[in-house]
Amino acid sequence: MPDHSIVNTIAARLRQAQASRQTIAPVRGEIAPDDMATAYAVQQVNVDARVAAGERIVGRKIGLTSLAVQKQLGVDQPDFGALFADMAYGDHQPMPLSRLIQPKVEAEIALVLEHDLTHEKHTFADLLRATAYAVAAIEVVDSRIQDWDIRFVDTVADNASSALFVLGSRPVPLSGVDLAACAMTLSRDDEVLSRGNGSACLGNPLNAAVWLADRLVQLGTPLRAGDVVLTGALGPMVAVRQPGTFTAHIEGLGSVRATFTE
Repeated sequence: MPDHSIVNTIAARLRQAQASRQTIAPVRGEIAPDDMATAYAVQQVNVDARVAAGERIVGRKIGLTSLAVQKQLGVDQPDFGALFADMAYGDHQPMPLSRLIQPKVEAEIALVLEHDLTHEKHTFADLLRATAYAVAAIEVVDSRIQDWDIRFVDTVADNASSALFVLGSRPVPLSGVDLAACAMTLSRDDEVLSRGNGSACLGNPLNAAVWLADRLVQLGTPLRAGDVVLTGALGPMVAVRQPGTFTAHIEGLGSVRATFTE
């Protein structure tokens, strides 16, 4: 069982880091590298605090879907965090950099659900049936941990290093797109900074979505109709160092733009 004193202390430090836009030292000195339960308990304390303050959960993000990143952090599975309504921006809607600390962007495929996912073990067919549509998305990740010096328990405790997200405006049913084969480019000022494809996300973004659906049922918080699922990065993330617009183009899903302002 997680030590509630440690959980609450770390959660409070992360909340203060977010409020002050000042990073903190990694938390892995206080959470054992393999203590997933404590890391998720810290995350949940801060999720509960946001809900108690009136914020609304609108979905989940999946992180660590790249096998290379998993190897780098010494883990063999993805992680997840909560998405809130005040994290959501529309295509090309200005996002103030003042909300962020050390942001990076990554291109992803988002699924929007039409049905609840409540089975103990889900299949591809369950996800195909439950998904209303897919859209191109850009996730803005950020870390409250100094210099992005993170390992698995650091990012899990920090709500999977989440910050903001932007959804495209071209919804496509899954029958109309090959999620594993679609190519992705992420560019700024016509310079391509990141490339990838759907297979970079655990072989297929639906693999990530199935993992998340199963995990959340185990925790008693299943995915529900209307939820947004950010399935994971399709290529390397890119640091945001100044105002400007990043454009992600995903084959079959069109483009989406993340625009940062002072």
